[in-house]
Amino acid sequence: MLDHDSPVDLHEQLSNLLREQIESGRLAGRIPSIKHLSQEYGISTRTVERSLNTLKGEGLIIARVGRGFFVKPG
Repeated sequence: MLDHDSPVDLHEQLSNLLREQIESGRLAGRIPSIKHLSQEYGISTRTVERSLNTLKGEGLIIARVGRGFFVKPG
């Protein structure tokens, strides 16, 4: 879960959480939608987008237009 009272930004907390799930193999294939993640963690879709773009920049996930975000194979 995310700590809304933490001094760490919510987008950074979500990025860290998803990164851990990807690296441990618990999250593979298609990543849940931005709307789903927003509702699940009680944060804005903009915050979720920022987190996913961070992971994309790190090369952990890829974006497919019209299909969503996916964990990068390999």
